[in-house]
Amino acid sequence: MRRFRVAVVHGVNLDQLGRRDPAHYGGTTFRDLERQVADFAGELDLIPRFFQTNYEGALVEYLHRAEGLVDGIVINPGAWTHYAWAIRDALELSGVPAVEVHLSDVSKREPWRHHSVIAALCIATITGRGAAGYRDALEILRDELRLRQPEPEPTPAPVAAADRDVALAEGNAAPADEEETVEAPREEESAS
Repeated sequence: MRRFRVAVVHGVNLDQLGRRDPAHYGGTTFRDLERQVADFAGELDLIPRFFQTNYEGALVEYLHRAEGLVDGIVINPGAWTHYAWAIRDALELSGVPAVEVHLSDVSKREPWRHHSVIAALCIATITGRGAAGYRDALEILRDELRLRQPEPEPTPAPVAAADRDVALAEGNAAPADEEETVEAPREEESAS
C-alpha cells in the first residue's frame, strides 16, 4: 500500500499552545500536539511533515513549494483562517487536497471567527474536537488520496510458452500434421 506524505501546517500563535486559553485549546502544548499528530499519522500509515510559522509570508512560501513535496495538507492557519486571502490563494496554487482543522469550535466563538477564507478549497473542515480533530482530518485526507491516486492494478506476469507435455495435457497442442519440423543443420563436407 502506498504511504502518502502529508503536510501538517500550523499558523499564527499555535506554537503558544499550553499558554493559550485552556477553555478553548485545552492544556496540550504545541510539541505534545505534534507528537499526537505524528502518532495518528503512523496509525494511518501516513508520513507527516510539520510546519509552523507566525509569519504569513513564510506560510505562503511553504504552500507554494507543497506540490510535489506532499500529497495532501492538514492546515490550521489559526487566526489567519478568517482574513488571510494570500494564504487562501497559496493553498489553491498548491494543487493538493487539504483538510482544515481547528482545535476549538470556532462557530461558537466570536462572530469574526465564523468565516473561513479557505473552507471552500478544503475537502472538509473539522472544528472543536481538540487533538482528535487532527486524526479525523488525517483519515479524511488519506481516504481522499486513495480515491485520487489508487494503487495500480498488478500487471499479470507474462505467460511462458508451454512445453509440449503441458500443451498436450491441456489439449492445446497443434495437430500432428500441422506441427513444425526443424531439421538439424548438416555438416559441411570439407574439401580435401
